[in-house]
Amino acid sequence: MVRAYSQEHTFKHPWERVTSASWRKFADPENKRALSHILEVDTLNRKLDSESGKLYTTRAITIHAPGPWFVRKIVGQDICHCVESTVVDGQSRSMQLATRNISMQKFIEVEEKIRYDPHPDNPNEWTICKQETSIRIRPFSALASMAEKIEQRCVDRFQQNSAKGREVMERICKYLEAESRGIKI
Repeated sequence: MVRAYSQEHTFKHPWERVTSASWRKFADPENKRALSHILEVDTLNRKLDSESGKLYTTRAITIHAPGPWFVRKIVGQDICHCVESTVVDGQSRSMQLATRNISMQKFIEVEEKIRYDPHPDNPNEWTICKQETSIRIRPFSALASMAEKIEQRCVDRFQQNSAKGREVMERICKYLEAESRGIKI
């Protein structure tokens, strides 16, 4: 079974500021407590296509393994490795991120897609964020009957972490806005 959810959020900040905040959200030391599930982020590849003007980036993200503690005990892993692929199209003002786990796949598959675009109601001042996440627990004999409950717990945790991520993005956007006005925070 697969648990999937989608959500939208409007940042009342221009697309350029929101996408800048997206790049900074893992690097800012002030975010370590809010994003405590993120252990490490490394850029593996970055390429600017001179013809299309698109920026392609691949990052490795190491996180605390999702799900309840007892599942991590059974699986024998406390960390999970993920790959994030990002495409930024400055001409069309679109940023698309796709993240999936590359470890623990025989137990859990997670795929998250996020897209940032100018908001249709106020394209120069607001940005719409659309997020889609799917989580699939692969039932294995010890937990086959609990797979659905575990998937729901994972969805709940991902939604909590998404909310924390949006809070961090809002804070960084406000910082960038103040910075652009020459105000020190």
